Amino acid sequence: MACKRAAKLRWIRQIQVRTVAIDTRGETAGKPSGEKKTRTSPALFYRQVVNELRKVIWPTRKDLITYTTVVLIFVLIMVAIVYGLDAALGWAVLRVFGGS
Repeated sequence: MACKRAAKLRWIRQIQVRTVAIDTRGETAGKPSGEKKTRTSPALFYRQVVNELRKVIWPTRKDLITYTTVVLIFVLIMVAIVYGLDAALGWAVLRVFGGS
């Protein structure tokens, strides 16, 4: 038992050391502190949006119909499960507490 505890403590220390090493490198996910945030024009934003939308691989009609069918069937199954649980639990509550 003591061996497992010692191994766990060593593992926790290693994780802490790695975390501190990552944090002290100064590489943060945000923008560099020296740069000032500049605002872009609406026209530039629109052009960038259009360029990004051109890169999107849109689903084919067959894929779209397949995805829609799968989602609708899944939703119907979930509705049936929730309805069944609601009806069963409602019946059980009425049986236990003697409803009218």
